[in-house]
Amino acid sequence: MQVRIDESWRQVLQPEFDKPYFEILTSFVRHAYATKTCYPPARLIFHAFDACPFDKVRVVILGQDPYHEPGQAEGWAFSVPEGVRIPPSLENIYKEQQRDLGISAPASGHLARWVEQGVLLLNATLTVEAHRAGSHQGKGWEELTDAAIMALNERRQHLVFMLWGSYAQRKGQFINRRRHLVLEAPHPSPLSAYRGFIGCGHFSAANDYLQQHGLQPIRW
Repeated sequence: MQVRIDESWRQVLQPEFDKPYFEILTSFVRHAYATKTCYPPARLIFHAFDACPFDKVRVVILGQDPYHEPGQAEGWAFSVPEGVRIPPSLENIYKEQQRDLGISAPASGHLARWVEQGVLLLNATLTVEAHRAGSHQGKGWEELTDAAIMALNERRQHLVFMLWGSYAQRKGQFINRRRHLVLEAPHPSPLSAYRGFIGCGHFSAANDYLQQHGLQPIRW
């Protein structure tokens, strides 16, 4: 697999790239992309790591799968390219942002403005087959993304981890709560957003925490 990734993350994740499971994962992904329609485009599989250097990360938002419909996935959790209709989960994220911070919801679902400020939008699984949510789970991606989260947990401090939904919360259960701020809420999907995501106040809580530790807040 041709891994397009920021050099800081390459150094962090190289031990994973050298493990047998990653070789098996690489073969699976190559075959899947050669024989089926998969997302995101191959050049964007590692987009989260390529666009947000390890030492620049300030906030981590964990997703589960890439979007699995045409034109949506761009390698960042919850984000879609310019001009693509905003998905329901991101609509609810914007609703909570507006409620929490009193700012208008953006017209675009492209979250580059967050990424550029050090918000790592990381899916647990970095690829998916078209129209088949969860189709690339259990192939090795979770081991790689666990290693990434563990590295942030151990080598950085005063990060904010936003864990929305039970899947993200299980994946982040080992994060050191004394070293980082961990914010948990139901997933922003329409099925669960009004069971506690709307009203969670995570955006203001993240900024308060960053400022308390002498760090710049995120311009959400």
